[in-house]
Amino acid sequence: MTVVVFVMLALVAVASGIAVFRVDSMARATFALALSFVAVGGELLLLDLGYLGVVTVLMMVMEMAIMAVFMIMFMMNPAGLMPMSMLHNRRGALVLSVATFLVLAAGALFVPWPTRRGAPPDDPTHALGLAVMGSKMLVMMAVSAVLFATMIAGLVLATTRGRYDAEPAVGERQASPS
Repeated sequence: MTVVVFVMLALVAVASGIAVFRVDSMARATFALALSFVAVGGELLLLDLGYLGVVTVLMMVMEMAIMAVFMIMFMMNPAGLMPMSMLHNRRGALVLSVATFLVLAAGALFVPWPTRRGAPPDDPTHALGLAVMGSKMLVMMAVSAVLFATMIAGLVLATTRGRYDAEPAVGERQASPS
């Protein structure tokens, strides 16, 4: 059953990845890309990589949602839903993508792969964290909280409203506490 679900998710990921370049609007391409990443996140969950699967889904869905919001706000094309071509330089892109595929396929087929040494770790998430961050894991966790606070502070400071959602009109005096 796991293999069937894996193959289904792989087909969804590839089909929605292709749809990114076949649909005729930026908004639809964004949602197709989000679906592709959700399918990949589901495959990571099937491979018992829970943390990576959840992070992939959460991060990519939020990124695509933010991208859609910015498209609605800033594109001349309202909501990115008007038809447009998502492909540029079709012949060059086709040649480049086929060449890239052939090089990667040749590498996968003809490179002598090493044999596994040792057994997989009991907790692959912990092992991945140590491999990526090493002894700096605690520092990175603290820095992430500081970066999040910085992002929130930047958003608050970027708004044009005041602390109480309205600036006093010119000539108005604020009541002083007595």
